[in-house]
Amino acid sequence: MSVVIVGGNECMIREYIELCKSYDCKARVYPKMCRGLQNIGNPDLMVLFTNTISHKMVRCAIDGIKNLNIPVERSHNSSKAALKNILEKYS
Repeated sequence: MSVVIVGGNECMIREYIELCKSYDCKARVYPKMCRGLQNIGNPDLMVLFTNTISHKMVRCAIDGIKNLNIPVERSHNSSKAALKNILEKYS
């Protein structure tokens, strides 16, 4: 399963990726907006940490996958525990 994480803390990128690996998921993390969200591809799940990103970045992420029928999980909290709960729900 592939997961795209939009938002979150930059210092937590490595921990997000390691947690996803423990659930047999490949993760790609975009903690901030740089040149839009390029190379999203076709993930199985998109996680939006809404507390740490702008409304513009949320709209950009949603518009990028609008026609791909990808589930989007939004979380106000960008902690490791929040990501763990989301991955348990979808694994």
